[in-house]
Amino acid sequence: MIYVSVTLLIYYFQDRCSDPSIRKHVLTKRNITVGATFALLGFSDSPELQAPLFLVFLAIYNFSIAENIGMIIIIKVNPKLHTPMYFFLSHLSFGDFCYSSIIAPKTLVNLLAEDRTISFGGCMVQFFLVCTFVVTELILFAVMAYDCFVAICNPLLYTVVMSQRLCAMLVVMSYAWGGGVACSLTLTCSAGKLSFRRINTINHFFCELSSLISLSYSDSYLSQLLLFPVATFNEVITLLVILTSCMFIAVTTLKTQSAGGRRKAFSTRASHLTAICIFPGAILFLYSVPNSTPSRHTVKVASVFYTAVIPTLNPLIYSLRNKDVKDTVRKLMKTKLFSH
Repeated sequence: MIYVSVTLLIYYFQDRCSDPSIRKHVLTKRNITVGATFALLGFSDSPELQAPLFLVFLAIYNFSIAENIGMIIIIKVNPKLHTPMYFFLSHLSFGDFCYSSIIAPKTLVNLLAEDRTISFGGCMVQFFLVCTFVVTELILFAVMAYDCFVAICNPLLYTVVMSQRLCAMLVVMSYAWGGGVACSLTLTCSAGKLSFRRINTINHFFCELSSLISLSYSDSYLSQLLLFPVATFNEVITLLVILTSCMFIAVTTLKTQSAGGRRKAFSTRASHLTAICIFPGAILFLYSVPNSTPSRHTVKVASVFYTAVIPTLNPLIYSLRNKDVKDTVRKLMKTKLFSH
């Protein structure tokens, strides 16, 4: 809330400025910003790779959409999967579907089209939605880690602790935190107050805050000040919950007499940690290291991981070894075959 208060104070003093010349200058800058357009360069620095990249991104996007929508359908139709873990996983799949669909179509068009522009309003909306679902997914990872902790460390109390009401509250909190004043809304408002030229070139494949900050000719100190603590706070809280849960799970598992039980628990945790390391790791690298200047190419590669690769991997990581999921897929495929 400190960041929100600072932002609101700055907006107040800007709007209350009594000097007509200063006010006219501010209004002129706002008019230019509202009418600004942004050209997304994407991967245009490698024109010979445009067509191959289009095919690769199209395949990844289609596979991701099929996986995540399929996972939501599988969880809905199979009563055995109506558990807290798969309730959270269905929302994780929904988040993957949303933010990949916000970015991928425009990226695919830009790989083939000459006109790669996006309006100021479109850029702000894209950034807000991407930020909302990415942060929501971070919180969901922490929620799923807590669910696994309760299931393994307190199995007798699991149904009492992880009630339907608590699960619903945790999911609502994830969406509210991701899209609320704590994250996306604050960052989007700070970006919206920046001043841009009529035509701007973003060396990225989507509207990303650090790229917007670098293009602004106004004072971007507030946006930079907000970006680092907001990103770091979300990362630290998420990783703290996950690592603490994993630590307790490891201790509980080591006390288990059954070697088979140990292997199963550690196998599940290894899959979870794989997703944890890739998704928050890429975001931590991009936004939570102050005064870092990674190359644009490195930034694009890291962004591809959390916007394209992770939405494809998550359904595989969390369901590939689940017998109920496999049985449901077989039944759906048989039903479809027999219907024809």
